[in-house]
Amino acid sequence: MSIPDFAARPQLSEDVARYVRKRIFDGTYSAGEYVRLDQLAAELGISVTPVREALFELRAEGLLAQQPRRGFVVLPVTGRDLADVANVQAHVGGELAARAALNIDDEQLRELKEIQARLEKAYAGGDDERTVRLNHEFHRAINVAADSPKLAQLMSQITRYAPESVFPTIPGWPDQSVKDHRRVLAALENRDDELARKAMSQHLAAGAAPLIAHLIEHGVVDGATRPNSRRNTRSQS
Repeated sequence: MSIPDFAARPQLSEDVARYVRKRIFDGTYSAGEYVRLDQLAAELGISVTPVREALFELRAEGLLAQQPRRGFVVLPVTGRDLADVANVQAHVGGELAARAALNIDDEQLRELKEIQARLEKAYAGGDDERTVRLNHEFHRAINVAADSPKLAQLMSQITRYAPESVFPTIPGWPDQSVKDHRRVLAALENRDDELARKAMSQHLAAGAAPLIAHLIEHGVVDGATRPNSRRNTRSQS
């Protein structure tokens, strides 16, 4: 994996946290492996301060633990944790979409359609990095339109644990995501809050099963921790 130009970025700790989080979810950092502060700072070409801040952030998220005199160790990622995150996202995201349907104006809707068009083009071109960014912009635009900053902030915190960078690589997910986003857009355009809630909730819940299966296949998640499939199916209804 190529290393971004961290030295040129103003919010270094957030960028480093995103970088380490991605390494955890793509299996580069395995459970039980230590993330060395000095080594990572040297690798990224930055001081230890933003790296330390990033590792403390990931500790707060439950992805790392701090061991006295030994540093930060990667904690196991479980299927249950990922399913729990997806279910909370589905509930909160559905509420935000419902509020957005009642509040969104024509300019916000136009911008959202443009983001979706660029996202579909990025999917078609296989540009994974761009799809992750545009997908984030799509959901953020809806959350902003909901005009509920505290709820949107909560959603942002939840989403940090969801490995967004993995989704474009899951077979079949890009097509599913495009269909789901179009349903959400149609509900927003019709100012139908209940349909927007349902479409967004189903979209966010639907990603749990293929994500967990993908991470099990790649050795990131232990297959023994796979959550009950019936529970997942019920949450998506």
